[in-house]
Amino acid sequence: MRRNFDVSAIIIRGGRIIDPANKRDEIADLYIVDGKIVGSKSEIREAFTRRGGKSEIEEISARGLIVAPGLIDIHVHLREPGFGHKETIESGGRAAAVGGFTTIVCMPNTSPAADNPSTIAWIKDRAAAVACVNVLATGAISKNLAGEELAPIGSLAQAGVVAITDDGHCVQNHEVMRRAVEYARMVDLPVLDHCQDYNLVGTGVVHEGYWSTLLGLPGWPAAGEEAMVMRNILLAELCDHHIHCQHVTTIGSVRLLREARARGVKISGEVCPHHIALTDEAIQNFDTKCKMNPPLRSQADVNALMEGIADGTLSILASDHAPHADFEKEVEFDAAPFGIVGLETELGLFIDLLVHKHHKIDIARLIAMYTIEPARLLKIDAGTLSIGARADVTLIDPELEWTVRIDQFESASRNSPFNGWKLKGRAVRTIAGGKTIWKL
Repeated sequence: MRRNFDVSAIIIRGGRIIDPANKRDEIADLYIVDGKIVGSKSEIREAFTRRGGKSEIEEISARGLIVAPGLIDIHVHLREPGFGHKETIESGGRAAAVGGFTTIVCMPNTSPAADNPSTIAWIKDRAAAVACVNVLATGAISKNLAGEELAPIGSLAQAGVVAITDDGHCVQNHEVMRRAVEYARMVDLPVLDHCQDYNLVGTGVVHEGYWSTLLGLPGWPAAGEEAMVMRNILLAELCDHHIHCQHVTTIGSVRLLREARARGVKISGEVCPHHIALTDEAIQNFDTKCKMNPPLRSQADVNALMEGIADGTLSILASDHAPHADFEKEVEFDAAPFGIVGLETELGLFIDLLVHKHHKIDIARLIAMYTIEPARLLKIDAGTLSIGARADVTLIDPELEWTVRIDQFESASRNSPFNGWKLKGRAVRTIAGGKTIWKL
């Protein structure tokens, strides 16, 4: 007896398909059947004929738009378990969809910390139940992110983490970090590191420079980041394994990474939008929305970051989405937590600044930094429009002018300094697994 199965299909017509993984950049149609990319309209007809049942084709006009693989953000704090008043996996997933992201990678500084397989299982189960995007978990490098005793890295790998990191913290003991990198190599996991030397940084809360001196705030020196970037270069070389430096901010860090990568060291770095959109001048009114770790740096540092992006030294863009409730930020600057939300504004900021205003990269390179580059680092099956791939697609209007409105955010928190900013370029539709999860 023949059984009939419903078939769903999407044709995205007339867009500029940019798929860096396949070196594709052309005006063409994109075809999707039952959540997978297919090669032609004839394959849609064949699926209808072969399987029978009710057929439904959705046609989406992408004229004037970019059709990109679903974007990946490898640096997101979803706050669950433990801090649901800041963000939840569900609300963070919705914020990601608005930003054009179909895959996000959550950090382990939760409560309890994601330093064991049971917490990873909880995150994965919760994401499967409530998230509209793909949520991938990282595991901690050390138990309770204390930097003293290694977490069970092999067990975390078996539990399905895509990387290990103590983000929000930094392992200070170089011997412990070395062993972590060696264990990570054994189970083929990249190591992501929040680069901060606690002894150099001390109680610093803002970039050490003119504004910290003028305002009387404790300074966070650039050397506090650069010392750990150098440490990671040495360990990546010693252990022959990839270490990725998170949220790079300084001239020295860019210089160190450029030199090391030229020698073939397995080291990389990422940039967050706030670190090129703002300088430490933004703290002059003690606005805690501008307090983040690492801090906003000088204009010279911003220039170095943009040059690092332009020449490929810095290969990945990410948000470091760090939600906090209003009552937590509405305190004295010293007492406020570090971090800002970013999922809903990062793509617009990067397109506006890197492509339109400063002409550092073109839109194709920007998309590569959000797709093929993070997918390669994490060795995940995402960030491509290859035939047979899961149909995660982001439609982007690079010319759309819009205004940031934090009261319209899907995130559970509003700690963004960009309210009212006018930007050019944003995602206008996000498709995950062949289903539209958000559209403008």
